[in-house]
Amino acid sequence: MNLTEFEKEFSTEEQCREYLLKLRYEDGVNICPKCGGSKSWLVNKTLFECSDCGHQRSVIAGTIYQDTHKPLTLWFRAIWYVTSGKNGTSALGLQQILGLGSYRTAWTWLHKLRRAMVRPGRDKLMGKIEVDEAYFGAPGKGGKRGRGSENKVLVAIAVEINDKKVGRIRMAVIDSASSENLHNFVEMTCEKGSTIITDGWSGYNGLSEKGYLQETTKRKPDDADDTLLPHVHTVISLLKRWLLGTLQGSCSKEHIGYYLDEYTFRFNRRKSKSRGMLFYRLLQNAVQIAPVTYADIIAD
Repeated sequence: MNLTEFEKEFSTEEQCREYLLKLRYEDGVNICPKCGGSKSWLVNKTLFECSDCGHQRSVIAGTIYQDTHKPLTLWFRAIWYVTSGKNGTSALGLQQILGLGSYRTAWTWLHKLRRAMVRPGRDKLMGKIEVDEAYFGAPGKGGKRGRGSENKVLVAIAVEINDKKVGRIRMAVIDSASSENLHNFVEMTCEKGSTIITDGWSGYNGLSEKGYLQETTKRKPDDADDTLLPHVHTVISLLKRWLLGTLQGSCSKEHIGYYLDEYTFRFNRRKSKSRGMLFYRLLQNAVQIAPVTYADIIAD
């Protein structure tokens, strides 16, 4: 849909609630969280009542919209704005476009939406997969380069290769490039039986014993880093450009994992012909994840 179609489809609270209702209960079954009953009826436009135990709950209970003091129409506009732009937006940009009085509200909403960008139970990568790590952040005075850099965040990156082209990606912050961390990342993101392509780092040794095929690219004397694992390094370069362009580099160490989730969500849907599909997917995910507050985000 385009902007005109969006405004027509979601101009009222009723339209937004009805759409969330369809997304949340796609199979038509509305399970009571208290007794497990599957029969309920609408008390009013926002509340369901279980026919077995009488427990009442709203359409937005247990979602990222829970306890919101803003209209759903504004939430829908925020999600449309976030997904319709190819490069995303900053909290300041969201605050200005929606006319929010508080920067903190815009910042909190964006972080809630970033959590919704990870679909529960999403598929793992498969086939041929390049895996490497990269550091993000200011090096600081006297900081080392390469594995062991100080004052930086270490990010593990897996890139699926389809017909010699970059396919889907997965990323996660890790504490160090140890075997334990790297093996956990591979097992978390890649299907068993896949071919894991790495450089010569010893931390990847032993993946073949965990059900993976393993290839090691040999470095030649004149090889640059970006030619050793070209698909991974393409993603690293694009990610750094995105962090600088969209967020002006203001990506805190505490929350970088969620910025990586947003980039992964966008990158894996970069070939989608309709931006409306991203809007739909984010709304779909948003009713499947648990609610989170500003205090939770700060504590996290």
